Amino acid sequence: MRGALTGVIDPELGDNVVALGMVRRIEIDGGRGRVDVTLALTTAGCPLRAQLMRDVRDRVGALPGVSDVGVHFGEMTAEQKRSLMERARWKARENPPATDIPATTRIVAVASGKGGVGKSSVTTNLAVQLARRGLVVGVLDADIGGFSIPRMLGVDGRVQAADGKMVPLEKRVGDGLLKVVSMGSIEGAEEDQAVMLRGLMLNRAVQHFLEDVRWGELDYLLVDMPPGTSDIQMGLARMLPRTEVVIVTTPALAAQNVAARAADMARKGYLRVAGVVENMSAFVCEHGASYPLFGSGGGERLSAQLGVPLLASVPLDPSVATGGDTGVPVGEGAAADAFAALAKRLVDEAVPAGEMAGCTARLLDEVEERLGPVPT
Repeated sequence: MRGALTGVIDPELGDNVVALGMVRRIEIDGGRGRVDVTLALTTAGCPLRAQLMRDVRDRVGALPGVSDVGVHFGEMTAEQKRSLMERARWKARENPPATDIPATTRIVAVASGKGGVGKSSVTTNLAVQLARRGLVVGVLDADIGGFSIPRMLGVDGRVQAADGKMVPLEKRVGDGLLKVVSMGSIEGAEEDQAVMLRGLMLNRAVQHFLEDVRWGELDYLLVDMPPGTSDIQMGLARMLPRTEVVIVTTPALAAQNVAARAADMARKGYLRVAGVVENMSAFVCEHGASYPLFGSGGGERLSAQLGVPLLASVPLDPSVATGGDTGVPVGEGAAADAFAALAKRLVDEAVPAGEMAGCTARLLDEVEERLGPVPT
């Protein structure tokens, strides 16, 4: 009976109702040929009730000796919902879509829970510092509605297509190379015009940038994430499950607490949180005096809260804002030194591919320890 129910798929979660733990009771009345199946839904008003009922009746009703099928519904507890979503997220990451991103590329998403903390400036300056080390660095602007990467990197022009694939815009930096893809580089997207897409379409746009771009050789791929914890963030965990996440915060307590949500979402999607970058940490005047204009200690508090290293503290430096406006990221000064140190630390602490596989195996052990065997 359960074997028949494995053919009933929850279309939103992408797995069968048995593996998802939705089957609560099966009652068989052999004398009458009747089978009653009770499913637990995430919510009593689930819009998929009718489809699930129809599929259960079709699958169970096709079994020999079954003449009548009753389908009943209950509602999951909060703990059952949490377990189901963890299983669904793990299952989704096991079958990522094919992309042109080499298996050896280290993928780093720069994220936070809110806007205005400087994710894009961290992304652009980190990309430049990595390229100055002779590396080939891809930069994916995943902030579809709030793109800014082309201006901040000084990359002009529109992406072109070749053999059905988009070709990133390129910019030489020292001995390295930047490869940039952004909505701002797509024909028809203007810097001062709104990109009006619903959540699923935003996620689909990022998927196009991953699947339909000829990235070629890449040492690093930096992903400038939009603020918040929504469709694009969830989609990235599914499409690029080997992504590491760098969380950006400012020293303020409010920014720290919101940034913690982005880290929590990354971990719920089974992504590794590599560390924290504190941006706009303090302003240092020409006389050497330090002024913590946005508070102090937010980066250290967040790294301690998350149990990850504080990778860098980037001082408040007017040259960062100027560089973002002119497309010339900072080349010298305290902020440039902080970004260079951040790049060095990421390169020096790179996790070998074999060790990453071991981490994934250990993660699976932890999931199974909490939830039981993860269905394959």
